Amino acid sequence: MCCLVATMGLLGPRAAILVWWLLDQSRWEEAFDNFLWAFFGLLFLPWTTLIFVLVAPRGTITGFDWVWLAFGLITDLGSYVGSRYGQQDYVARRSTI
Repeated sequence: MCCLVATMGLLGPRAAILVWWLLDQSRWEEAFDNFLWAFFGLLFLPWTTLIFVLVAPRGTITGFDWVWLAFGLITDLGSYVGSRYGQQDYVARRSTI
């Protein structure tokens, strides 16, 4: 069950980015003026990229949009930190067996 949750946490937002990009490319072109930003977002910060496209369709972020972006960034960082913590816990349990 834990592996399923970890897999969906890593692949879920990337799959959502791919599907959304295929269905509405014009919104992605409005949000990002360069393909590389969207590509790096797909690789490293997928939740933040999804929220950025959601809140900033014209490339401008104002007011409460910053809170949503912070939430996306915290979610991305939490997935990386959580996976590292789980890996350390797994290695510690395996070494005592």
